[in-house]
Amino acid sequence: MKDMNILAIESSCDETSMAIIRNGTDNLGTVVLSQMDTHATFGGVVPEIASRMHVENITMVLEETLNKAHMTLDDIDAIAITYGPGLIGSLLIGLQAAKTLAFITGKPLIPVHHIAGHIYANNLVKRLEFPLMALVVSGGHTELVYMKEDYSFEKIGGTLDDAVGEAYDKVARVLGIPYPGGPNVDKLASAGKDTYNLPLPLDDDSFNFSFSGLKSAVINLKHNLNQKGIEVIPENLAASFQNRVTEILIKKTIRAMHKYHVKKLIIAGGVSANKTLRDRLSSVCEENGFELITPELKYCTDNAAMIGAAGYYAYQKGRIASLDLNAKATDTLQ
Repeated sequence: MKDMNILAIESSCDETSMAIIRNGTDNLGTVVLSQMDTHATFGGVVPEIASRMHVENITMVLEETLNKAHMTLDDIDAIAITYGPGLIGSLLIGLQAAKTLAFITGKPLIPVHHIAGHIYANNLVKRLEFPLMALVVSGGHTELVYMKEDYSFEKIGGTLDDAVGEAYDKVARVLGIPYPGGPNVDKLASAGKDTYNLPLPLDDDSFNFSFSGLKSAVINLKHNLNQKGIEVIPENLAASFQNRVTEILIKKTIRAMHKYHVKKLIIAGGVSANKTLRDRLSSVCEENGFELITPELKYCTDNAAMIGAAGYYAYQKGRIASLDLNAKATDTLQ
């Protein structure tokens, strides 16, 4: 079979990224231009600024990606694009670039769901083996997804309110930790102890999650202690919060593995970079005889390599879009 080179574009939030992926597994060149320093000034991503910066960066990122892979557009077989979910303005910039490239080259346009991309970031580490369970943990998503084969997604549970990454960011603000909150809370927690009595969120028989109550518990605890003149130890509060998060994520994930009779587990999304979650999942999987696959840290946050990896298998399933493809701020993984 002829090798297939896919030019992938990701612009769902504040990273302008392109990559060239061969056969869904080989990364020939990836460029990620982050806007993190710009948005840190505001304590989070400002959608309008993100969109404008994508406009400024997109052509430069394309040129750098082709140069990095030592290729031209003639060497590309298809264009893969994140069409959603994400910030609508940011998505539209990447989508317009992808449709323009597909039009001028005559190459097929492959629509990729952002979460499918995060899942297939693991395929760049090791070829996915099925059936498997995917724990998706990011700033906008917390989901358990069962996969019986390539590009087959069955969501068996998800968050009912805040995503886990969103909860991390909100707790970070309460603790006075700078943006980005997630990795900084993880770092702070590693220096603390679990000394605060916080609830285990949505500890029930479902595979759903809820983090708004835990977030509120952190806010209320800190407020009450401040009112009483009792000093809050940030490291310990961070550790207590993180322990509850990892405990419920692992508890429900392992139960799902047993129910669906799968031995392979992958984690995906920005929070999959969390060291505590990785370490504890690794230990529990070893105890249960499961194989855990984790993405390289560079593939945890938004990047186009994961979109190219997913795009290859989407193409094999016949997922080709016309040039009237539109962006979607919200969309179900299927």
